[in-house]
Order: sequence, then structure tokens, then C-alpha cells
Amino acid sequence: MSKDLTMFGIIVSGRLVDTNVLRMNDTQFLVTVPDADNVNHIVVFLTGNVPFPEGTGGAVYFSWPDPNAPPNWQFLGYISNLKPSAIFKIMNLKKNHEFENINDGIFGVGKISHVAQIGISIEPLNVIESQANALVNATVNATTNSSIEFAQKMLTSFVNYISSFSVTQSQMTPNPTENFVPLSSVQGWYEKFERRLQQNPNFWRQL
Repeated sequence: MSKDLTMFGIIVSGRLVDTNVLRMNDTQFLVTVPDADNVNHIVVFLTGNVPFPEGTGGAVYFSWPDPNAPPNWQFLGYISNLKPSAIFKIMNLKKNHEFENINDGIFGVGKISHVAQIGISIEPLNVIESQANALVNATVNATTNSSIEFAQKMLTSFVNYISSFSVTQSQMTPNPTENFVPLSSVQGWYEKFERRLQQNPNFWRQL
């Protein structure tokens, strides 16, 4: 692999293209991202000067600066010869950067960094793709769980609100302009909806 040609470049949203990539060794590269707090997206791409070796790709990692600890690398995804560029959303990663991460030492013995960093590691493509699929599945599961939790809390709030207006038949004041629904009907609907939600979190799309 030639050391005279730039293999990678990045684009930070709202900034110029950056090809100032630091080669750590033959398979690992680092790019610094100053003032990353206001960055929403980054693009990592192959410049076209040097392709990946056959059967490999570039695993892309991101690390927020932490004045008290070495970089904690979060896997974002990958690029390859068949997928020479990728855009990654990083604005929501900062809140997770202190979580336990098995990628802590991936770029060697980490020194405290005062700027955000992008790491690119050339690895077997099948390994990277497997890691990317696991990330997608984890994201989907987290989104699904969050949606279920929201729906359950919304339903509970609705039933509690309706229940606060409940009265017995003896307490009801006749009103020809008002329609009344038995509270048991609302509770039955709630139980049915929650049961269907547990069986298929997306069933409501077919309603």
C-alpha cells in the first residue's frame, strides 16, 4: 500500500473536505475533528487513490474527547471498495461515550485527547459486516423497545385520565346531549391493544 497517496477523506457537515489523515500503522488511521460539539453528521470516503486489499474494508469508529480518560471508540459502520463512502450521524453519540466499550484499546495505548477523533481500521470485510449488522439490529431493538414503552405509557395515561371521570349509575345526571361509554369497554380496549402491541409492535401501522 503506497504511503504517498491519501487513501481516506472525511467531510464534517458544514466544513471543507479533510484528507489530513494520520497513519498509525499499515491498517489503522486517525482523523481529528475539532469543535465537534456542534457537528451532526460526518462522511467518510475513499479518495480513489488506493483501494482496500481484497476481502477487507474499513471499520469506522468515533471518539468524543474526555479530559479524564483515553478515547472510548464507538463503532459507526464501515466503507469498502463496493461502498466507498458512508454518512454517519454522531450528534447523539456524546451521551454514550462514557459507557463501557470493548473498543477502548483498538488504536493502541490510548492517550487523553482533547479533540474528537475518527478512527479507520482495515479489517476482514466479513467481520466488519457482521459487526455492522449487529449494530443495526441493536438499534432496531432499542427503537422498538422505546416505541413500546411510549405506547404503553400513553395508553396508561389515557385510561387513568378517563377513569378519573368515572361515576356510578346512581351518580349520573341525565343529560340528553351527552354520550356515555362504560369504563369496562375502555379497559377492555386497553388490554387488547397492549396484548397486540406485545405480539407485534408494528401492528398499528395496519389499522
